[in-house]
Amino acid sequence: MSKPKIAVFLVLIGSMILAACGTPQTAVPTQPPTTAPTSASTAAPTTAPTAAPTVAPTAAATSAPTPVAQIPPDKLVLKGKLLVCSDIPYPPQEFYDANGNPSGVDIEIAQEISNRLGLQLQVVNSVFDTIILAVTSGKCDIIISAQNITPDRNKQVSMIPYFEAGQSIVVPKGNPKNITQPLDLCGLSAAAESGTTEAQYLNGTEAYAGKGLTQMCQSAGKGKLTVVVTQKDTDALQQLQSDKVAAYFTDSPVAGYYVVQSPDLFEVVGQIIDPIKEGISVPCGAADCTSAPLSPVGQAVETALKSMMADGAYQAILTKWHLETSAVTLP
Repeated sequence: MSKPKIAVFLVLIGSMILAACGTPQTAVPTQPPTTAPTSASTAAPTTAPTAAPTVAPTAAATSAPTPVAQIPPDKLVLKGKLLVCSDIPYPPQEFYDANGNPSGVDIEIAQEISNRLGLQLQVVNSVFDTIILAVTSGKCDIIISAQNITPDRNKQVSMIPYFEAGQSIVVPKGNPKNITQPLDLCGLSAAAESGTTEAQYLNGTEAYAGKGLTQMCQSAGKGKLTVVVTQKDTDALQQLQSDKVAAYFTDSPVAGYYVVQSPDLFEVVGQIIDPIKEGISVPCGAADCTSAPLSPVGQAVETALKSMMADGAYQAILTKWHLETSAVTLP
């Protein structure tokens, strides 16, 4: 989960939702969906925006008649299936639709990759903070879950770029604390999901070691930033909705999604912070994946993704979710 002026971002929200996120908990589907909050509700929104579909793609992603690549059966967790770890909910990239089925742009990309490999998709809902351990310990085959590509993650898994997103600040409607930039949070509080680059940015750890917002507040002689780290992204949003924090940090597509869903409750302020590519994570089978070649699973997934890009299915899925500007290209 993530890494340019606010006026531009707000104009774009209407036509798109711009763009890192365990031990697996359950296979799909296993939990009921929740609905977007209203002014009288305290539930975090997890349904799709009206402009975006909540069912698996049809014309937007056409399966190849024969697999574009094959994964040796002994390289899969379950024969004939592609188990994909994903941290749900994290809309619009992954969430449960009104029927309790996994939905979102990441899920549709995962479905199309599975189709092109001749496999059945099985989504494994996972805790983001330990999602890499889930895939390296054999709980799933790959991860598609809005993971920013960072040096630390690249050491643990191979990451195939498939999306680009940044970080955004979400505040209550009306912006009562008059927050227009990250430094305005000094002396206040902010919430983010554990294991994400948003939490790292706020605390100044890992990808932002020594250069996060906490350190910037100190260097500027401003008040101490109080950081609230939650297990799920929706818990971080709930911290904001219940007035326990002044702001909520999340990926730009997620921020835009919630503002479109609940314009009377939330708004995005400031510029998008550090746009960065997100990756599909695959075990590399080495102590350090930085320079390790892609595994057979990774090679097959990359081939499927490239074929989607070549025939337009990849772009069609992003466009359907108003995320076409988050597209990336592969060599």
